[in-house]
Amino acid sequence: MISPQKNPIAHTAPGFVALVGAGPGHPELLTLRGEHWLRRCDVVLYDGLTNADMLAHAPQAECICVGKHGQTRIWTQPEIIAETLRHASEGKCVVRLKGGDPAVFARTSEEVDALVAAKIRYEIVPGITAALAAGSYAGIPITHRGIASAVALVTGHEEPGKSKSALDWAALAAFPGTLVIYMGVTTAQTWTQALLDAGKPPETPCALVRRCSLPDQQQISCRLDEVVEQLTPASRFRPPVITIVGEVTRLAETMDWFRRRPLHGQRVLVTRPADQADELARPLEELGASVVRHSVIEVSAPQDWSDVDGAIDRLPTFQTIVFASANGVRYFMDRILECGRDLRSLAGLRIAAVGNATAAALSKYHLVADTIPPQFDADGLIAELGESVRNERVLIIRASRGSHALPVGLRSAGADVAEVVAYQNTDAAAANPDIAAMLRRGEIDWVTVTSSATAENLERLYGDDLEKCRFAAISPITAEVLRRYHRRVDAIAPTATMQALADAIAAHE
Repeated sequence: MISPQKNPIAHTAPGFVALVGAGPGHPELLTLRGEHWLRRCDVVLYDGLTNADMLAHAPQAECICVGKHGQTRIWTQPEIIAETLRHASEGKCVVRLKGGDPAVFARTSEEVDALVAAKIRYEIVPGITAALAAGSYAGIPITHRGIASAVALVTGHEEPGKSKSALDWAALAAFPGTLVIYMGVTTAQTWTQALLDAGKPPETPCALVRRCSLPDQQQISCRLDEVVEQLTPASRFRPPVITIVGEVTRLAETMDWFRRRPLHGQRVLVTRPADQADELARPLEELGASVVRHSVIEVSAPQDWSDVDGAIDRLPTFQTIVFASANGVRYFMDRILECGRDLRSLAGLRIAAVGNATAAALSKYHLVADTIPPQFDADGLIAELGESVRNERVLIIRASRGSHALPVGLRSAGADVAEVVAYQNTDAAAANPDIAAMLRRGEIDWVTVTSSATAENLERLYGDDLEKCRFAAISPITAEVLRRYHRRVDAIAPTATMQALADAIAAHE
């Protein structure tokens, strides 16, 4: 459970309930209307088929999981309804976050009946249902003007206790279109046999799609009479699984864009600080990778700001200011603003950035770097500044540790160099046992390393557990540190940017 915070948009009695479809799994497939209610609610009740990453849209809310298969107890429907009514009756805004679409096999009508009886206002927010998502992500159009002009959504798990099936299997076997079977893993023997007994040809092509839209999506193509073999036992191809039955499944051979992405099936460990991991994780995910985030270094403000404050006071005495990282930009510029000053503090200074990422960080403060080297490292910046800094006073904004190549090189060029530490790098204290186990089992294909300190920390924390994976380094300098530990470096970013690092891994694959 996520600790609640005070909601600045708290509702007064009576309460309100938004029944929100979370879509098939990928957090970005949530609708804008769904995000709207998450940002405004007091309580979120979410089920195991929703992606918990969506809860980032509701930091103000109390978030309650109503059950996840294999991990927590599954709440009964009456329990979920009672909890929803309890919060709503207290005048709260409640989001009931449901996997897929609330109107498709989601028992929404039972929740609506209870809200109506309690005279509580509500809204139903559609979501992308699994049938549509599975088709799109598997490269299977579930309708096709020449193959299937109709589609039927069928539950493979009817309500327990029925004396007989409510489904007309003979009609479904003769249905002139595509069948999409929901919740059909544990009952595969029952529904496939019903279709076969009703005359559906055993050679009918099928596609089994598991965890559609997520990086570890899997799919199997088979015949109808082979489905049971693929799904039994359920531990072989675990839910959630959608089964698409019909001729349209053959189109996946040409339309399967998802699995053709260069990093599909590759698991990549991103080791950047938590608040910076997305800058690398997102391009990797766009290329198809399954990303595991694990910080081995954390970035924080210096314990004592006096050196930074002194450098800010002395800014008029310098001719050039050099930012060695995007973090340096953020901490130094934020400190200028916190001290009650503004961008005029840098008036007259030449601004140098070690690379494009650092220059982009400057642009967020409406600053344009005067100097960016074509080679994004200390040697490139030294060469770019060259003789121009001779007899100049140069201020370098840097981390608490790192290479001394830049100040040494600028001093050799004749500059009077001062350095100020604008932020601290703190090492992770201990290895994460889950990450260590994944490394030992060979479940991580690539480890990304974005600094020399990161390379050293990985070795300190995981040592021999790193034997089975490949490494991608942000620069030749970082690659050299890895090689000193006899690590296999298969990709080096041509320029020191996160996109270039992701592209380098993809190029190798």
